[in-house]
Amino acid sequence: MRFVEAGLDGAWLIEPEPVADERGSFARTFCTREFADHGLESNFVQHSVSHSVNRGTLRGLHFQHEPHAEVKVVSCIRGAILDVIVDMRPGSPTRRRWISVELTPQNRRQIYIPKGFAHGFITLDDDSVVSYLISEFYTPGAASGLRYDDPTLGIDWRETPTVISERDQGWTWLEASLA
Repeated sequence: MRFVEAGLDGAWLIEPEPVADERGSFARTFCTREFADHGLESNFVQHSVSHSVNRGTLRGLHFQHEPHAEVKVVSCIRGAILDVIVDMRPGSPTRRRWISVELTPQNRRQIYIPKGFAHGFITLDDDSVVSYLISEFYTPGAASGLRYDDPTLGIDWRETPTVISERDQGWTWLEASLA
């Protein structure tokens, strides 16, 4: 696996390095030792999958408050997504900044999202499936989010969302979340 700094403090792109032969290919997508060698979380208590039927489905921006904040490793195993993360950590040199990365089964990329980041994505294809490794158990009372269209963030989602939940439309603005 190749670990590439993603441009926000503590966030990484993880690129499996497949070995190919006449049968196809094989690649590791997770290795406790390699994650630990990079100082990354390697204990994941949940593995979740989301399925979005329609292109333009937006999920997020989600996070959990301390002490239930989560590390996530996200990949797209069918379809395509534009994955977005926002650094919300007090004192971080990249606080209030965001990045986006396209995740597809073809590029095999994963994004490592540290605690204290909000996370969301928009589907770029119909029938998209996203896989998550999550370091903490989901705690409903700690769950929160940011508005995907917060003008303070100015996130370029590449396309206008066509499907978004009422819950995701009702999240607060960044300034209210950091107060």
